[in-house]
Amino acid sequence: MDKTSFSVRVFFQRFGLVIAFVVLCMALTALSDKFLTLSNARNILRQSSINGIISVGMTMVILTAGIDLSVGSVLALTGVVVADLVQKGWATPVALTAALALGGLVGVLSGIIINKTKVPPFIVTLGMMTIARGLALIYTEGGPITGLPKDFRFIGTGSVGPVPMPIIIAGLVFLFGHILLTRTRAGEYVYAIGDNEVAAHVSGVPTHRYITLVYAICGLLTALASAILVARLNGGQPSAGYGFEFDAIAAVVVGGTSLAGGEGSIAGTLLGVLFMEVLKNGLNILNVSSFYQQVVKGVVIALALLLHRAIR
Repeated sequence: MDKTSFSVRVFFQRFGLVIAFVVLCMALTALSDKFLTLSNARNILRQSSINGIISVGMTMVILTAGIDLSVGSVLALTGVVVADLVQKGWATPVALTAALALGGLVGVLSGIIINKTKVPPFIVTLGMMTIARGLALIYTEGGPITGLPKDFRFIGTGSVGPVPMPIIIAGLVFLFGHILLTRTRAGEYVYAIGDNEVAAHVSGVPTHRYITLVYAICGLLTALASAILVARLNGGQPSAGYGFEFDAIAAVVVGGTSLAGGEGSIAGTLLGVLFMEVLKNGLNILNVSSFYQQVVKGVVIALALLLHRAIR
């Protein structure tokens, strides 16, 4: 009896989200002939690339039992900076490097403050969220920066063959995240810190260094996602990114990563990102009001948390 129960639990831990994703796709296919098309599949992947890139960094942060509420504001700040730099004539690689460095720096600052003060990550990143948003508004004086060069816009609107650049970049980021967490010592330390930070520290793991590292990676990847978004929209907006932190957290949680840390995977996050985007896409195709979409999204997140807890 116990062995059967354990097997069922393990089965749903591994394949529950996959089954739910397949059921969702089958239901939307039955409800609309516009869903299961190549163009719509490409659209889903393109639309999910921004959240996907941010979610890879958020996964690493949450695996350490942390949280980063500043990603939406960091996206706005790095977006207006990279837009301003390329508009002023900076070469695209140099402007991108500067934006990535800025995003990484914000993450490093969050990690250092968390480590030194022992203030909960929720509070630290909430403060950083306000600071970064304010800096974005100050930098642009509240206005947008538009009219960007064509070579920069390629990362958001270009394609390699039939595959859009945002999808390619997001795929490489997910591959990077998977390798880091499953094939490196840093990945082992991230899981160890999330499982028990004190025990990890006593065992010789430089916990402060790796906590700072995951926040730096999260900030850097947010800056990368920001550059793609700016290139797609042909402009940087200091108001961009509102709610992006919650979309990323939702995708990570739906993908099976525990908010308590130490449990989760990049593969699960990928499924979580696709699940949330397919749900959003399907509701749009079915002409469901955006107000109701928010309710549905909230219900899905709540159910994912409850099911994850029940399965554990």
